[in-house]
This record gives sequence, structure tokens and C-alpha cells, in this order.
Amino acid sequence: MYLRDTLSGQLKEFNSEDNKVKLYVCGITPYSTAHVGHARSTITFDVLRRYLEFKGFEVQHVQNFTDIDDKIIIKAREESISYKELSARYIQEYIRDMERLNVLPAHKYPLATEAIPRIINIVEQLMVKGYAYENNGDVYFSVGKYTKYGQLSNRSIDDMIAGSRVEISELKLHPMDFALWKASKPEEPSWESPWGNGRPGWHIECTTICLDNLGETIDIHGGGLDLVFPHHENELAQSESFTDKDPFVRFWVHNGLLNLQDEKMSKSIGNLISIGAALEKYKPDLIRLFFLSAHYRSPLNYSDQSLINLDKGLDRLLAALRINSHTDFEQLDSILFESKFIESMNEDLNTPQAIGILFELAHEINRAHLNNMAVGEAQKMLNKLGGILGLKFNQSTGTSTNLEDEVFVLYKQVSKMIEPGNDQGLSNLITAADPKNLDSMMDALVAIRIKLRNANSYDLADLIRDTLAKLSLIIEDNPESSRWRWK
Repeated sequence: MYLRDTLSGQLKEFNSEDNKVKLYVCGITPYSTAHVGHARSTITFDVLRRYLEFKGFEVQHVQNFTDIDDKIIIKAREESISYKELSARYIQEYIRDMERLNVLPAHKYPLATEAIPRIINIVEQLMVKGYAYENNGDVYFSVGKYTKYGQLSNRSIDDMIAGSRVEISELKLHPMDFALWKASKPEEPSWESPWGNGRPGWHIECTTICLDNLGETIDIHGGGLDLVFPHHENELAQSESFTDKDPFVRFWVHNGLLNLQDEKMSKSIGNLISIGAALEKYKPDLIRLFFLSAHYRSPLNYSDQSLINLDKGLDRLLAALRINSHTDFEQLDSILFESKFIESMNEDLNTPQAIGILFELAHEINRAHLNNMAVGEAQKMLNKLGGILGLKFNQSTGTSTNLEDEVFVLYKQVSKMIEPGNDQGLSNLITAADPKNLDSMMDALVAIRIKLRNANSYDLADLIRDTLAKLSLIIEDNPESSRWRWK
């Protein structure tokens, strides 16, 4: 199996002496709803993990959440809630979206705030070793002390004049020096440190989480192409400076960006499509097929038309699986398709080619059935290979795969229609319920409906009742209370 390593710029054969793989993927900063650009990255590394496990590797997968950040602090202040409450909300939403997209959960989801004592220790050691310095409560990494700085992004320090994601400060000795620790401002969340109250910089959390959960050398470090500089460049510099070990990462793997109308999808630009919005329109398998129809390193344009066109292809795969196979005839031999699939995936996860092989196999299943051949084993192969790509081949024609999903769509719709600051405790009922549990969501919806009826808000109350009725879930009202039951 070959993977392109960003550091060397080359395709390199991936192997592991002990058959174990340490995989770290940079997670989201949970200050708002995750968008489909995040989904593309997560699905890329989900497929990589699935394929490694198919090849017999034992994968240890760690993905962080940056749960303290300027954007989180600002958003929490705007909503008059704690940073913990805000980040927890969007972390839960992200995990729920990933479950619907059939993404395997990471073995660990460490939070940046959980690693702060260890972060402080690492920063102290970097200062002792001469790689960092303090100025007015801030601690900076001195890029000039690390002679290989710029190797990952393939740029020299002289070429790295501070850009939009590089802080410029008079407190720095060099414009490219980056913050390991930031002095806190009034009324900001902060932690005690030898340099005064403050909080960690962006990059040091990943170094710390990697070292504490995966060790001083990890096999694969993944993330979006936009993280190469400055995030991963800085992470590499501070990690190797701390451990004195090279390499920190054996394979740096980066996925291409998802664009909307040829422009990078980004929260700062505002051209976003949330994962939830995409799932309301399209089946999870279709979304995965769309992302995987382009090579993971290539840029990809998101468009409704592309997904609609691909839906016909998904139908062809499903049609091949619906065939009632003959049992008394010669079986279609599908081993060759597995070999071709593996060959494609071995070449730097060539998923477009691998998907093409799934379509070839589906075509052969249809042809063989018409020629009175048994296709049951070939259908099993199609399911097996599709499963490596995370496809469930759920044959539902709706956007949701089960009743819980249908109720959750209503649940989200209701939460969006509740007016902030004038909700009579409705928001608390929404956030208290377990969105993975049908009974919990139904109990919350019933309680919300009682409050709405008491407040004469009959439109939303009736919407809840009528939508649930279509799902064979009945709300029965009486003068004292309400309850729900199956139709």
C-alpha cells in the first residue's frame, strides 16, 4: 500500500513492523455547526482507517476537539453561555452527524482543555531547551531555533511573511514566532501557569495530545490541506524540538479542500452548507459516494446537481443488490473484482477507481443474472467492497434511514423555530434530551408541545403533532397533560 507523504512530496510504501498503526486526525473547533467540508475530511480518514483494518492492521485512532479558542469565547459571550456549554453542544452535534454518515468513531476524542496541565509542562521544557521565550505573560516558540522550519510546507522562513493566519505582535522576536501560551484577557476563561493566567495556543494542544495518547512517533497524521501551514508546520517544529526525535510523523496525509462555486468552503467566508442540511436532502451513502468520487487529494466542487447525477449511480448499485439470485446455477466469480479494488486502493486510496470497480461488478451481476447465473456470492462481494468505503447500501428512498432519524429531523426543526430569550424553558428541554434515544426525544417533544399549547402557540404545537402522526407516533392530549403512543 502506497500513500503520498506531504513532507517528502512522494508516494511511499506504508508498512508497520508490529502491524499496529497510530492515526491522529485534527478535529474541529466546535464554535458552530460543522459543514460538509469537515465531513469530507472526516470521511477521507474514515476510509483510510477502514482500508488499513481491512488489510489487517490494528489502528489506534485519536481525534481532538479544540474546545477553547477565540471564536468559541466570542460566540459563547454572544449567547450568554459558558464556553463549555457551547463547545459541548457542537461536539455532540458533530458526533451525531458523523454517526449518520456511518463514520467509525475514533477510539479517543481528547479535548484541548483536558490536556492543559501537560501543555504547561511541555511549554516549560521548550523554554528550558531554548526553543521558547516569555514576554508579558505570552510564551512564543522561536522558529529561528528550529533549523528545519518550513520543511512541511516547503517554504523558507524568508518566504513566510506573516499572512492572515499568523499573529503579528511587538511581543515577538520574529514575525513567524507563534504562541504556545496566551495571557488571558479580562473575563476570559483562563488557567494558572508559571507565566500568569492564560490559555494554550492553537498548535501546542495537538502536540500534547499526540504525545500523551500515541507516543513520540506516530504513523499517520491527517487533516485538511489548509492545515499544512501554519498548524501542522508549527506542530511539527515544537514536537521534534521537545522530543529530540525525528520523525515526529512517518506519513503526513492531507485531503483537498471542498469548494462551493470554485471558492473554498469556509466559516469565515460564510459559504457553508451544514452536514445536517446535506443529510436532510441526500442519503448518507450518496454523500459518501460524492466525496469519494474524487481523489482525496484533489479539490472538489460541491453542487446539488453533482449529487443528483450521482444518485442514479447509487440506484444502479442498489438494484444489483436487490436481485433475487438463482441458487441452482453456476456462481458468478467476483474474486477478480476484489483484486482490482485492492489494487486501486493500494495506490494512495484511489477511491474514484475503486468506485468504478463497484459499478463494473454491479453491471456483471445484472448481466450474469439475465444469463441464468447465480449472483449471491457476487452480491456479498459488492457489499463487502462497498463496506470498505463505508457504504451501508440502505435501500430507503428517504433521507433518513430509521425512525430515530426521522424524529431527530423534527427535533432539529423545532429547536430552530424556538425564539432565543423567549422560549419559556423550551431550549432546556431540547438540550436535555438524548438525540440518540427515541423515547428521550419523544418525551422532550411532548413536554415542549404542552408548553406551546399553554402559551397559545398552536402552529408549532400542531406541526409537532401532525409530523409525528405521519410516523405512526400519536400524541394524546387531555386537560392535565399529554402522552405519546404508537398508532
